[in-house]
Amino acid sequence: MESQEKRILIIGGYGQVGSNIARLIRKADLTIELILAGRNPRKGELLAKELTHAETVYVNLEEGFNLDQFRNIDLIISALGDHSNILRETAILNDIACITVSELADEISPTTFLSLHKTIAAPIVFAGHWQAGLLTIIVKQLATKFSHISRVETAGLYDEKDPVGPLVTDEVTGFVGRALIRQDGKWLHVESKANTRLIDLYDGSSAVGYPMGTLDVPSIAAFTGAGNIRFDFIVGDSIGSGKGLEASHDLYIEIEGILLSGAKKKFRTIISGSRGNSHFTAVGVYLITEKILGLKGQSEQKTGGLYLPETIVSEDNIIKRLSEFGINTIEDIG
Repeated sequence: MESQEKRILIIGGYGQVGSNIARLIRKADLTIELILAGRNPRKGELLAKELTHAETVYVNLEEGFNLDQFRNIDLIISALGDHSNILRETAILNDIACITVSELADEISPTTFLSLHKTIAAPIVFAGHWQAGLLTIIVKQLATKFSHISRVETAGLYDEKDPVGPLVTDEVTGFVGRALIRQDGKWLHVESKANTRLIDLYDGSSAVGYPMGTLDVPSIAAFTGAGNIRFDFIVGDSIGSGKGLEASHDLYIEIEGILLSGAKKKFRTIISGSRGNSHFTAVGVYLITEKILGLKGQSEQKTGGLYLPETIVSEDNIIKRLSEFGINTIEDIG
């Protein structure tokens, strides 16, 4: 497949997350055609002009989705909620690669069952993890220090000064309610407000964390085997705000277990994205896109099937790679 033939449809393509995804793709490849879709396409015209080889179209998933209005699409990216599952189903039935970023653990079963009945010719990526999987991919790298892991506790801090505000507020309303956690080796669906935990922040203060049902928890369980795993959502002042800069998006990771050396340890790592929540998510989607289409010298993922971010993005040192995007390790304490 020649690069000039590649066409990417981004649903929500000119919103906070979608526009960041589009810019990252354009920076990596000048020839890919970008189709920015949403309910108010005129709002995306300036972005389309900025990107070049881009156009805006009307798509409202509440009214359905008709693939016939587009010619040859190589990849569908959903930068907003697809709770009707229509984009993944359309992609599977038409042999198109697809990345979706907002599904919860109990919303992936329709696609999973469909995949057991249909041959999937292109990659379908469940990226309903925090920041489209970046948190989990980072945990996967950090986990290589351990021979046995007993506990992984993670959290994402949202700063109310972050311009992505309304989007996060809307999504978290759905996420924070009933959460999937692993406790003492058992899978539990718990009420978030009744199962909070206090999380120590970078500046020495602490904040209340509310467990959420993102896909990070089952993903981390799959490759660590840890008996205690949870992801929490925090609202507070970010590291960026604390330094008098723009609001950052911060990830807090604690891993407890036995190191390769045999010593028992708890590692605490803080990752901070200086450009905020939407850029952080866009980087996660971009790295998946880079692998699916073979951008920037990557080998193209030609095998179809269901994927998770951590099973398709194969970075030996993801923490070092993320520094290219202004996402840095602030603290790493044993």
